[in-house]
Amino acid sequence: MPKKTILHVESGPAGPDVAAEYNRWYDEVHIPEMLAIEGIVSARRYAPVDGDTYIAHYEIEGDPKAAMKRLRDAASDGTMHLSDTARTDPPARMLLMELVVERDAAASG
Repeated sequence: MPKKTILHVESGPAGPDVAAEYNRWYDEVHIPEMLAIEGIVSARRYAPVDGDTYIAHYEIEGDPKAAMKRLRDAASDGTMHLSDTARTDPPARMLLMELVVERDAAASG
C-alpha cells in the first residue's frame, strides 16, 4: 500500500482588518485551485483557537515530489491566484509530511 503524504501549510491573514476576505479567498478560491492540481486529492483547513495562524492539510496521492512540482508550476504560471490578504511576513510555512503511524481510540482499546 502506498504511503500517505500530506502537505502541511501554516498561514494567516495579513491583519485582522482583512481576515474575513482572507478566509473567503482561501475557502472559495485557493482550496479549489489546490484540488485542481493532479495528485492533491483532499483538503482540510483548521482555524486557530488562539492566535492568527491557520493550518491546511492537503492529502497527496502518487508521487509527492511530482505534485509539488505541479504546485510550483501553477504558482509561477498564474494558474493559482494568490491574495494580497495573506500574510507575507512571515511567509506561509509548507512542510511535506509522510505518515509514520495511524491509530484511533477504538483500535487501541
